[in-house]
Amino acid sequence: MLTAEQVLAAQKANLETLFGLTNKAFEGVEKLVELNLQVAKTALGEAAETTRAALSVKDAQELLSLQASLLQPSAEKAASYSRHLYDIATATNAEVAKVAEAQLADVQQKFAAVVDTAAKNAPAGTENAVALVKSAVAAANNAFESVQKATKQAAEVAEANFQAATAQAVKATQGATTRKRAA
Repeated sequence: MLTAEQVLAAQKANLETLFGLTNKAFEGVEKLVELNLQVAKTALGEAAETTRAALSVKDAQELLSLQASLLQPSAEKAASYSRHLYDIATATNAEVAKVAEAQLADVQQKFAAVVDTAAKNAPAGTENAVALVKSAVAAANNAFESVQKATKQAAEVAEANFQAATAQAVKATQGATTRKRAA
């Protein structure tokens, strides 16, 4: 049976965890806002620069050349922005996952202690039932660890695919820009 102190301690720990996760979420949002402000500021400066360049164009050939020179950096910037967004989301997710794993490990440890205490206080003749419960708990923990490993591997594969797709998109844009300039 849980005492009032144990319940209070558990509630306090849960609140600390909640506040910690909330702070991590806000840090991620702050990074996202900072990135968006930086992008907006850069875009404004580049728009002014591009407008000045467009207004100083003297013929159609110069205009086509200006247009071609603007395409490639735009694709690279979009890819860079996507990478930054992905990095922010991944870092925030990693922090949340770390806290969740620590909480789960703590819960598993406490549950194992409860099972051990119950086993010690169990009446004679219930050894088989206690062994069955312990076996079920161990199997559940092993299954969870397997799912957790598979999830991490899937996330790693998704990240590698994202990086490859981004690199391929930038390459394709560079190739298209080069062909357009040559034409």
